[in-house]
Amino acid sequence: MKRNFSIWLNRLDWVLIVTALLLTGIGLLSLYSTSFGRADFSNFYKQAIFLGIGLVLMIVFSLFDYRILRGDPYLILILYLVCLLGLAGLFFFAPEIRGVKGWYKLGSVSIDPIEFTKLILIMLLAKYFSMRHVELYRIRHILFSGFYVLLPCVLIFFQPDLGSVLILLALWLTILIVSGIRVRAFLLIILCGLLVLSLGWSFLLKDYQRGRISSFVIQTDPLGAGWTRAQSEIAIGSGGVFGQGFKQGSQSQYGFLPEPQTDFIFSAIAEEFGLMGVLVMFVLFSILIWRIIRIALNSQSNFPRIFASGLAVLLFLQIFINIGMNLGILPIIGISLPFISYGGSGLIICFIAIGILQNIKSSY
Repeated sequence: MKRNFSIWLNRLDWVLIVTALLLTGIGLLSLYSTSFGRADFSNFYKQAIFLGIGLVLMIVFSLFDYRILRGDPYLILILYLVCLLGLAGLFFFAPEIRGVKGWYKLGSVSIDPIEFTKLILIMLLAKYFSMRHVELYRIRHILFSGFYVLLPCVLIFFQPDLGSVLILLALWLTILIVSGIRVRAFLLIILCGLLVLSLGWSFLLKDYQRGRISSFVIQTDPLGAGWTRAQSEIAIGSGGVFGQGFKQGSQSQYGFLPEPQTDFIFSAIAEEFGLMGVLVMFVLFSILIWRIIRIALNSQSNFPRIFASGLAVLLFLQIFINIGMNLGILPIIGISLPFISYGGSGLIICFIAIGILQNIKSSY
Protein backbone atom coordinates (compact mmCIF):
# COMPACT_ATOMS: atom_id res chain seq x y z
CA MET A 1 0.00 0.00 0.00
CA LYS A 2 2.76 2.42 1.01
CA ARG A 3 4.77 1.47 -2.09
CA ASN A 4 1.77 2.08 -4.40
CA PHE A 5 1.18 5.48 -2.79
CA SER A 6 4.84 6.39 -3.30
CA ILE A 7 4.67 5.35 -6.97
CA TRP A 8 1.52 7.44 -7.45
CA LEU A 9 3.20 10.49 -5.91
CA ASN A 10 6.26 10.11 -8.13
CA ARG A 11 4.11 9.95 -11.27
CA LEU A 12 2.35 13.22 -10.57
CA ASP A 13 3.38 16.31 -12.52
CA TRP A 14 4.31 18.42 -9.51
CA VAL A 15 5.39 21.34 -11.66
CA LEU A 16 1.87 21.53 -13.12
CA ILE A 17 0.23 21.20 -9.70
CA VAL A 18 2.46 23.76 -7.97
CA THR A 19 2.03 26.22 -10.85
CA ALA A 20 -1.76 25.94 -10.63
CA LEU A 21 -1.58 26.48 -6.85
CA LEU A 22 0.66 29.52 -7.22
CA LEU A 23 -1.72 31.09 -9.74
CA THR A 24 -4.65 30.42 -7.41
CA GLY A 25 -2.63 31.94 -4.57
CA ILE A 26 -2.14 35.13 -6.61
CA GLY A 27 -5.89 35.24 -7.17
CA LEU A 28 -6.60 34.78 -3.47
CA LEU A 29 -4.12 37.54 -2.60
CA SER A 30 -5.84 39.94 -4.99
CA LEU A 31 -9.27 38.91 -3.71
CA TYR A 32 -8.17 39.62 -0.15
CA SER A 33 -6.94 43.05 -1.19
CA THR A 34 -10.15 44.08 -2.99
CA SER A 35 -12.21 42.57 -0.16
CA PHE A 36 -10.30 44.79 2.27
CA GLY A 37 -11.30 47.86 0.29
CA ARG A 38 -14.98 46.88 0.43
CA ALA A 39 -14.81 45.52 4.00
CA ASP A 40 -16.42 42.30 2.76
CA PHE A 41 -14.29 39.13 2.79
CA SER A 42 -17.03 36.68 1.80
CA ASN A 43 -15.66 36.16 -1.74
CA PHE A 44 -12.17 35.50 -0.36
CA TYR A 45 -13.40 32.89 2.13
CA LYS A 46 -15.62 31.20 -0.46
CA GLN A 47 -12.77 31.05 -2.97
CA ALA A 48 -10.53 29.44 -0.34
CA ILE A 49 -13.23 26.80 0.25
CA PHE A 50 -13.58 26.26 -3.51
CA LEU A 51 -9.82 25.72 -3.67
CA GLY A 52 -10.07 23.01 -1.00
CA ILE A 53 -12.91 21.29 -2.89
CA GLY A 54 -10.94 21.57 -6.12
CA LEU A 55 -7.86 19.95 -4.58
CA VAL A 56 -9.89 17.03 -3.23
CA LEU A 57 -11.52 16.49 -6.63
CA MET A 58 -8.14 16.79 -8.35
CA ILE A 59 -6.86 13.89 -6.24
CA VAL A 60 -10.02 11.86 -6.92
CA PHE A 61 -9.79 12.35 -10.68
CA SER A 62 -6.06 11.67 -10.72
CA LEU A 63 -6.95 8.20 -9.41
CA PHE A 64 -9.85 7.81 -11.87
CA ASP A 65 -8.87 5.83 -14.99
CA TYR A 66 -9.45 8.18 -17.93
CA ARG A 67 -9.58 5.15 -20.24
CA ILE A 68 -13.10 4.54 -18.98
CA LEU A 69 -14.07 7.74 -20.80
CA ARG A 70 -12.16 6.68 -23.91
CA GLY A 71 -13.80 3.26 -23.97
CA ASP A 72 -17.38 4.27 -23.10
CA PRO A 73 -18.81 6.88 -25.50
CA TYR A 74 -22.23 6.64 -23.86
CA LEU A 75 -20.86 7.97 -20.55
CA ILE A 76 -19.57 11.12 -22.23
CA LEU A 77 -22.82 11.47 -24.18
CA ILE A 78 -24.83 11.24 -20.95
CA LEU A 79 -22.64 13.91 -19.34
CA TYR A 80 -23.11 16.07 -22.44
CA LEU A 81 -26.91 15.74 -22.22
CA VAL A 82 -26.78 16.63 -18.52
CA CYS A 83 -24.87 19.80 -19.47
CA LEU A 84 -27.51 20.70 -22.06
CA LEU A 85 -30.25 20.23 -19.48
CA GLY A 86 -28.29 22.38 -17.04
CA LEU A 87 -27.95 25.15 -19.62
CA ALA A 88 -31.63 24.93 -20.61
CA GLY A 89 -32.70 24.99 -16.95
CA LEU A 90 -31.09 28.39 -16.49
CA PHE A 91 -33.96 29.99 -18.41
CA PHE A 92 -36.47 28.64 -15.88
CA PHE A 93 -34.68 28.39 -12.53
CA ALA A 94 -31.81 30.89 -12.59
CA PRO A 95 -32.25 34.42 -11.26
CA GLU A 96 -31.58 37.29 -13.65
CA ILE A 97 -28.39 39.10 -12.66
CA ARG A 98 -27.60 42.26 -14.64
CA GLY A 99 -29.73 41.02 -17.49
CA VAL A 100 -28.11 37.56 -17.66
CA LYS A 101 -29.46 34.18 -16.55
CA GLY A 102 -26.16 32.39 -16.20
CA TRP A 103 -25.95 30.98 -12.67
CA TYR A 104 -27.97 28.74 -10.37
CA LYS A 105 -28.17 30.18 -6.86
CA LEU A 106 -27.83 27.87 -3.85
CA GLY A 107 -27.88 30.21 -0.90
CA SER A 108 -24.80 32.43 -1.23
CA VAL A 109 -23.15 30.12 -3.77
CA SER A 110 -23.59 30.38 -7.55
CA ILE A 111 -23.16 27.41 -9.91
CA ASP A 112 -22.16 28.10 -13.51
CA PRO A 113 -23.03 25.15 -15.80
CA ILE A 114 -21.07 26.72 -18.66
CA GLU A 115 -17.78 25.84 -16.94
CA PHE A 116 -18.77 22.18 -16.70
CA THR A 117 -19.95 22.27 -20.32
CA LYS A 118 -16.53 23.43 -21.51
CA LEU A 119 -14.78 20.43 -19.97
CA ILE A 120 -17.38 17.89 -21.12
CA LEU A 121 -17.32 19.33 -24.64
CA ILE A 122 -13.54 18.85 -24.80
CA MET A 123 -14.05 15.21 -23.78
CA LEU A 124 -16.80 14.73 -26.35
CA LEU A 125 -14.77 16.23 -29.20
CA ALA A 126 -11.68 14.26 -28.14
CA LYS A 127 -13.70 11.05 -28.22
CA TYR A 128 -15.36 11.90 -31.54
CA PHE A 129 -12.18 12.83 -33.40
CA SER A 130 -10.04 10.09 -31.85
CA MET A 131 -12.42 7.54 -33.41
CA ARG A 132 -12.56 9.27 -36.82
CA HIS A 133 -9.24 11.05 -37.32
CA VAL A 134 -8.46 9.06 -40.49
CA GLU A 135 -11.82 10.10 -41.97
CA LEU A 136 -11.74 13.75 -40.98
CA TYR A 137 -11.71 14.74 -44.64
CA ARG A 138 -15.37 13.68 -44.80
CA ILE A 139 -17.55 16.77 -44.42
CA ARG A 140 -20.15 14.93 -42.34
CA HIS A 141 -17.71 14.50 -39.44
CA ILE A 142 -17.07 18.23 -39.39
CA LEU A 143 -20.81 18.92 -39.47
CA PHE A 144 -21.62 16.40 -36.73
CA SER A 145 -18.90 17.75 -34.45
CA GLY A 146 -20.13 21.28 -35.16
CA PHE A 147 -23.66 20.22 -34.23
CA TYR A 148 -22.42 19.04 -30.81
CA VAL A 149 -20.91 22.50 -30.28
CA LEU A 150 -23.87 24.39 -31.77
CA LEU A 151 -26.47 23.13 -29.27
CA PRO A 152 -24.77 24.51 -26.12
CA CYS A 153 -23.76 27.65 -28.04
CA VAL A 154 -27.40 28.43 -28.85
CA LEU A 155 -28.45 27.97 -25.22
CA ILE A 156 -25.56 30.09 -23.96
CA PHE A 157 -26.11 32.83 -26.54
CA PHE A 158 -29.67 33.49 -25.41
CA GLN A 159 -28.70 33.83 -21.72
CA PRO A 160 -27.02 36.05 -23.16
CA ASP A 161 -23.28 35.22 -22.89
CA LEU A 162 -21.51 36.07 -26.14
CA GLY A 163 -18.03 35.57 -24.68
CA SER A 164 -18.54 31.91 -23.79
CA VAL A 165 -20.06 31.25 -27.22
CA LEU A 166 -16.95 32.62 -28.92
CA ILE A 167 -14.74 30.53 -26.62
CA LEU A 168 -16.59 27.30 -27.52
CA LEU A 169 -16.51 28.05 -31.25
CA ALA A 170 -12.80 28.88 -31.15
CA LEU A 171 -12.20 25.69 -29.15
CA TRP A 172 -14.01 23.63 -31.80
CA LEU A 173 -12.02 25.19 -34.64
CA THR A 174 -8.72 24.62 -32.83
CA ILE A 175 -9.50 20.98 -32.08
CA LEU A 176 -10.36 20.55 -35.76
CA ILE A 177 -6.91 21.86 -36.64
CA VAL A 178 -5.21 19.62 -34.07
CA SER A 179 -7.17 16.63 -35.41
CA GLY A 180 -5.96 17.29 -38.97
CA ILE A 181 -8.70 19.15 -40.86
CA ARG A 182 -7.94 20.03 -44.48
CA VAL A 183 -7.10 23.66 -45.26
CA ARG A 184 -9.95 23.97 -47.80
CA ALA A 185 -12.55 22.82 -45.29
CA PHE A 186 -11.12 25.11 -42.61
CA LEU A 187 -11.28 28.16 -44.88
CA LEU A 188 -14.87 27.30 -45.80
CA ILE A 189 -15.80 27.18 -42.10
CA ILE A 190 -14.17 30.58 -41.52
CA LEU A 191 -16.08 32.04 -44.48
CA CYS A 192 -19.39 30.71 -43.15
CA GLY A 193 -18.51 32.02 -39.69
CA LEU A 194 -17.88 35.52 -41.01
CA LEU A 195 -21.24 35.43 -42.79
CA VAL A 196 -23.01 34.38 -39.59
CA LEU A 197 -21.21 37.12 -37.62
CA SER A 198 -22.28 39.79 -40.10
CA LEU A 199 -25.89 38.64 -39.87
CA GLY A 200 -25.69 38.29 -36.10
CA TRP A 201 -24.52 41.88 -35.72
CA SER A 202 -27.72 43.12 -37.29
CA PHE A 203 -30.29 40.65 -35.97
CA LEU A 204 -28.98 38.77 -32.91
CA LEU A 205 -26.76 40.99 -30.78
CA LYS A 206 -28.38 43.12 -28.09
CA ASP A 207 -27.82 46.88 -27.98
CA TYR A 208 -25.40 46.74 -25.04
CA GLN A 209 -23.34 44.04 -26.80
CA ARG A 210 -23.07 46.16 -29.94
CA GLY A 211 -22.27 49.14 -27.74
CA ARG A 212 -19.34 47.36 -26.09
CA ILE A 213 -17.88 46.33 -29.45
CA SER A 214 -18.48 49.77 -31.00
CA SER A 215 -16.85 51.56 -28.08
CA PHE A 216 -13.82 49.29 -28.49
CA VAL A 217 -13.50 49.79 -32.25
CA ILE A 218 -14.22 53.52 -32.36
CA GLN A 219 -12.78 54.31 -28.88
CA THR A 220 -15.68 56.61 -27.94
CA ASP A 221 -18.07 57.17 -25.04
CA PRO A 222 -15.52 57.08 -22.16
CA LEU A 223 -18.28 57.82 -19.63
CA GLY A 224 -20.67 55.16 -21.00
CA ALA A 225 -19.84 51.92 -22.77
CA GLY A 226 -16.12 52.77 -22.73
CA TRP A 227 -15.98 53.49 -18.96
CA THR A 228 -14.87 50.01 -17.92
CA ARG A 229 -12.09 49.86 -20.53
CA ALA A 230 -10.83 53.31 -19.53
CA GLN A 231 -10.72 52.46 -15.80
CA SER A 232 -8.93 49.19 -16.54
CA GLU A 233 -6.25 50.96 -18.58
CA ILE A 234 -5.81 53.60 -15.86
CA ALA A 235 -5.36 50.88 -13.22
CA ILE A 236 -2.74 49.02 -15.27
CA GLY A 237 -0.86 52.20 -16.17
CA SER A 238 -0.79 53.49 -12.59
CA GLY A 239 0.87 50.26 -11.42
CA GLY A 240 4.18 51.14 -13.03
CA VAL A 241 7.05 48.69 -12.60
CA PHE A 242 6.60 47.64 -8.97
CA GLY A 243 2.96 48.58 -8.34
CA GLN A 244 1.26 50.80 -5.80
CA GLY A 245 1.51 48.13 -3.13
CA PHE A 246 -0.71 45.49 -1.54
CA LYS A 247 -4.11 46.96 -0.59
CA GLN A 248 -2.98 50.32 -2.01
CA GLY A 249 -4.49 50.30 -5.51
CA SER A 250 -6.51 53.48 -5.95
CA GLN A 251 -8.75 52.22 -8.77
CA SER A 252 -9.53 48.83 -7.21
CA GLN A 253 -9.74 49.98 -3.57
CA TYR A 254 -12.07 52.94 -4.17
CA GLY A 255 -14.51 51.28 -6.54
CA PHE A 256 -13.48 52.89 -9.83
CA LEU A 257 -12.47 49.55 -11.38
CA PRO A 258 -15.60 47.44 -12.11
CA GLU A 259 -15.49 43.74 -11.20
CA PRO A 260 -11.92 43.70 -9.78
CA GLN A 261 -12.54 40.19 -8.45
CA THR A 262 -13.61 38.55 -11.74
CA ASP A 263 -13.26 39.99 -15.25
CA PHE A 264 -10.79 42.73 -14.27
CA ILE A 265 -8.71 41.01 -11.63
CA PHE A 266 -5.72 41.28 -13.98
CA SER A 267 -5.96 45.09 -13.82
CA ALA A 268 -6.22 44.97 -10.03
CA ILE A 269 -3.08 42.81 -9.84
CA ALA A 270 -1.19 45.04 -12.30
CA GLU A 271 -2.15 48.13 -10.28
CA GLU A 272 -0.94 46.79 -6.94
CA PHE A 273 2.03 44.63 -8.03
CA GLY A 274 3.07 46.39 -11.22
CA LEU A 275 4.92 45.04 -14.22
CA MET A 276 6.95 42.65 -12.05
CA GLY A 277 3.81 41.02 -10.69
CA VAL A 278 2.38 40.71 -14.20
CA LEU A 279 5.61 39.10 -15.46
CA VAL A 280 5.47 36.52 -12.66
CA MET A 281 1.89 35.73 -13.65
CA PHE A 282 2.87 35.41 -17.33
CA VAL A 283 5.72 33.03 -16.46
CA LEU A 284 3.40 30.85 -14.39
CA PHE A 285 0.77 30.74 -17.14
CA SER A 286 3.47 29.84 -19.69
CA ILE A 287 4.69 26.99 -17.50
CA LEU A 288 1.12 25.78 -17.00
CA ILE A 289 0.33 25.72 -20.73
CA TRP A 290 3.68 24.12 -21.58
CA ARG A 291 3.23 21.27 -19.07
CA ILE A 292 -0.22 20.52 -20.49
CA ILE A 293 1.14 20.54 -24.06
CA ARG A 294 3.96 18.26 -22.89
CA ILE A 295 1.40 15.76 -21.60
CA ALA A 296 -0.39 15.96 -24.97
CA LEU A 297 2.84 15.34 -26.91
CA ASN A 298 3.79 12.36 -24.76
CA SER A 299 0.34 10.73 -24.89
CA GLN A 300 0.25 7.33 -26.55
CA SER A 301 -3.17 7.59 -28.21
CA ASN A 302 -5.42 10.17 -29.85
CA PHE A 303 -8.01 10.63 -27.09
CA PRO A 304 -5.66 11.89 -24.35
CA ARG A 305 -3.65 13.85 -26.92
CA ILE A 306 -6.72 15.72 -28.20
CA PHE A 307 -8.13 16.17 -24.69
CA ALA A 308 -4.91 17.70 -23.34
CA SER A 309 -4.52 19.85 -26.46
CA GLY A 310 -8.12 21.06 -26.17
CA LEU A 311 -7.61 21.94 -22.51
CA ALA A 312 -4.42 23.87 -23.33
CA VAL A 313 -6.28 25.76 -26.05
CA LEU A 314 -9.22 26.54 -23.74
CA LEU A 315 -6.96 27.95 -21.04
CA PHE A 316 -4.89 29.92 -23.56
CA LEU A 317 -7.99 31.44 -25.15
CA GLN A 318 -9.42 32.53 -21.80
CA ILE A 319 -6.07 33.96 -20.67
CA PHE A 320 -5.53 35.79 -23.96
CA ILE A 321 -9.06 37.22 -24.14
CA ASN A 322 -9.21 38.24 -20.48
CA ILE A 323 -5.87 40.03 -20.57
CA GLY A 324 -6.76 41.55 -23.96
CA MET A 325 -9.98 42.92 -22.43
CA ASN A 326 -8.05 44.41 -19.53
CA LEU A 327 -5.45 46.01 -21.81
CA GLY A 328 -8.14 47.45 -24.10
CA ILE A 329 -6.98 45.55 -27.19
CA LEU A 330 -10.06 43.28 -27.25
CA PRO A 331 -13.77 43.98 -26.66
CA ILE A 332 -15.15 43.33 -23.19
CA ILE A 333 -17.06 40.04 -23.49
CA GLY A 334 -17.02 38.75 -19.91
CA ILE A 335 -14.28 36.09 -19.81
CA SER A 336 -12.64 35.31 -16.46
CA LEU A 337 -8.93 34.59 -15.85
CA PRO A 338 -8.38 30.85 -15.16
CA PHE A 339 -7.26 29.92 -11.61
CA ILE A 340 -7.14 33.61 -10.63
CA SER A 341 -10.59 35.17 -11.05
CA TYR A 342 -13.21 34.60 -8.37
CA GLY A 343 -15.62 31.81 -9.24
CA GLY A 344 -16.13 28.39 -7.69
CA SER A 345 -17.33 26.56 -10.79
CA GLY A 346 -14.39 27.69 -12.91
CA LEU A 347 -11.79 26.97 -10.23
CA ILE A 348 -13.16 23.52 -9.40
CA ILE A 349 -13.35 22.54 -13.08
CA CYS A 350 -9.76 23.68 -13.60
CA PHE A 351 -8.54 21.41 -10.81
CA ILE A 352 -10.66 18.49 -12.05
CA ALA A 353 -8.99 18.93 -15.43
CA ILE A 354 -5.57 18.97 -13.74
CA GLY A 355 -6.53 15.70 -12.02
CA ILE A 356 -7.48 14.04 -15.32
CA LEU A 357 -4.17 15.21 -16.80
CA GLN A 358 -2.34 13.58 -13.87
CA ASN A 359 -4.07 10.30 -14.63
CA ILE A 360 -3.13 10.58 -18.32
CA LYS A 361 0.51 11.25 -17.38
CA SER A 362 0.64 8.31 -14.99
CA SER A 363 -0.51 5.95 -17.77
CA TYR A 364 2.53 6.58 -20.02
